[in-house]
Amino acid sequence: MSDLGSVAWPPEPIRTKRLVLRTSEARDRAAYIELLSSAEVHAYLGGPHPRDVLEREMPETPASRPGSFVVELDGAMIGHVELKRATERRLPAALGKAEIGYLFLPHAWGHGYAAEACEAVLDWLDGVLPGEPVVLTTQTANAGSMRLAAKLGFTEVERFEAWDAEQWLGMRAPATSA
Repeated sequence: MSDLGSVAWPPEPIRTKRLVLRTSEARDRAAYIELLSSAEVHAYLGGPHPRDVLEREMPETPASRPGSFVVELDGAMIGHVELKRATERRLPAALGKAEIGYLFLPHAWGHGYAAEACEAVLDWLDGVLPGEPVVLTTQTANAGSMRLAAKLGFTEVERFEAWDAEQWLGMRAPATSA
């Protein structure tokens, strides 16, 4: 994984009780367009991307970069989880740490899929980069994302203003071996 060190990419698909986390394929393009153009999905992310621009500019195989996982349920993409290096200079507490982000289609909300997928990705990261702290940023107004951050073990580091809204930065301590 280029921005997370020397981790080999792509990994074998990660299988949970209900989900498969894998690299992107051409068959995911329509779901990515839906995900990125959804006003519901982007309510706390500055608004959706224009569908016509996505249709025109999205590559045949979207999000096919290291650290990017498609979340699949019953053979169909329902979301996306991404790991990358935090590079936001105005947040020194996050700088250089692994950062997790996630987006799920609205029909997949409320079923625990985001928690299941994020837990699996964090477990994978603990296996390939032991001792790596992870950060997560969300808007404080996004109650669902705030609940997920707590469930995943993130604790508040700081709050800050961005995009005309209060943001929350949380950190998950590195996993320790028993």
